[in-house]
Amino acid sequence: MTPNVTFLGIGRMGLCMATNIARAGFPLTVWNRTSGKTDSLVTHHATIAESAAEAVAGADIVCTSVTDANAVREILFEHGVADAMKPGTIFCDMSSIAPQAEQEFDTALTKLGIRHLDAPVSGGTQGAELGSLAIMVGGEKDTFVEATPVLASMGRPFRVGPCGAGQLTKLCNQVIVAISIAGLSEAMLLAEAGGANPESVRDALRGGFAESRVLQEHGNRIIERNWGPGAQISNTLKDLDTVLRTAKECGLDLPFLNLARDLYSSLSARGLAEYDQTALLLELEHRNAPHRIGDKPDSGPGA
Repeated sequence: MTPNVTFLGIGRMGLCMATNIARAGFPLTVWNRTSGKTDSLVTHHATIAESAAEAVAGADIVCTSVTDANAVREILFEHGVADAMKPGTIFCDMSSIAPQAEQEFDTALTKLGIRHLDAPVSGGTQGAELGSLAIMVGGEKDTFVEATPVLASMGRPFRVGPCGAGQLTKLCNQVIVAISIAGLSEAMLLAEAGGANPESVRDALRGGFAESRVLQEHGNRIIERNWGPGAQISNTLKDLDTVLRTAKECGLDLPFLNLARDLYSSLSARGLAEYDQTALLLELEHRNAPHRIGDKPDSGPGA
């Protein structure tokens, strides 16, 4: 039978994800704290709920995509979602939060007879629009199998282990992306300062060991000086802080990530928290003035 799906949290990512669920033919109910953000989903025959508890009352699968663990906790226990879901419902948290918080939610939901998956995503707004997100899932195998058709409407779901494993995998993703953007930014700045064309350098590197989506997509952002999100620095910084707390609990020191985190923190302190994470280049340019990539004006979040 086709499951009834509810999506809670209609931000930039959530809007695209919910749209793809509706386009795939699943009956969809949506809720967001700011109601106007759900309006466009009416054209996809989604039902707009007045409250989060109302939205999940008849759902078989509930997906949520919100800012942090406190927002997930608020939805579950202050907006009445945990009590309103019927036993057997799958609560699929697609937010990016700490593995320990996800395990805490799993324990509470299991006591209520609710099944639970943690399924954070990577791929940004472009991946959300295209339905090509990497979806990293933690939870029971049978629950994952049941939820897979819905998850597959948004991207490529892959189960990596028990509850919390999805969030841990997302943290690993953030380590790679943050350090890669830092390396890319330094390389492009070096190319410019040394007299080479950064765009030509980027094109020459394609297909070699430096090839990656970071080189392709974030490299283009650097050349265009386009800092409109994307993934906001504020969210990147939140994720990197979570990585470092988790690493400390594991007895690990991550020196490269510590440096990337400090660079992002400096950008945030300078009022650029809403810029895309690729704007890390701006911190390097700030430290290496007057060196700058290209002569295009910066295009920020409000452009």
